[in-house]
Amino acid sequence: MFNITINLDIKGSTREFAYNHLKEQIINWDLKPGTKISEKEVAQILEVSRTPVREAFLQLAQEELLTIVPQRGTIVSKIDLSLVEEGRFVREHIEKAVVREVCATINENQLFQLETNLTMQELCLEKGSHNRLFQLDEEFHQLLFEICNKKRTWNNVRRMNSHFDRLRMLRLVENHDFEVVLDQHKEIFKSISEKNPDKAESIMEKHMKLVFVEWKELKAKNPEYFN
Repeated sequence: MFNITINLDIKGSTREFAYNHLKEQIINWDLKPGTKISEKEVAQILEVSRTPVREAFLQLAQEELLTIVPQRGTIVSKIDLSLVEEGRFVREHIEKAVVREVCATINENQLFQLETNLTMQELCLEKGSHNRLFQLDEEFHQLLFEICNKKRTWNNVRRMNSHFDRLRMLRLVENHDFEVVLDQHKEIFKSISEKNPDKAESIMEKHMKLVFVEWKELKAKNPEYFN
């Protein structure tokens, strides 16, 4: 048996709704690695037909978030550290290039958008809203891509970072330590404001390596969640 927190605010196709909802549940650890789920139960909970749920399962399996075993069912995949590192590697190198371009192209309105995001991060940190902090973290980085007209690149990077995101969320759940992440976001913002691409790139590299430095401790505490 499994639990799914539902929010029946369907936008886009039913398949997209089922996919996005399940992926969010997996990333946020509402559906933990090793949890067995079924098309029938998910369809009943989400109040949709089984066809879009089946399509969502297949898409999540392609992203290696679900493992579909014939005759046995579907389970939430365990974290694969090789996939974490591959996703982190791609994101690090692309975001270093992106932040350099942002330093050269950003305008005052875009600076204000980044600053507003950081203010919201600080507020959520004070209130202990960890899921919202994770969302604001993602929005901060997405803004960087959008500032230099790389939204499609962002979407492609996101698709291969699911295991990386799960490890990041586990770190946040385990340590409740977002201050170091926020401090690095502030440093990135300051470097962009000063139009210092070398410093911005250096901080971004450090930022993208942060969670992977702690993976051994996270795995030692939660061995059942890892391959």
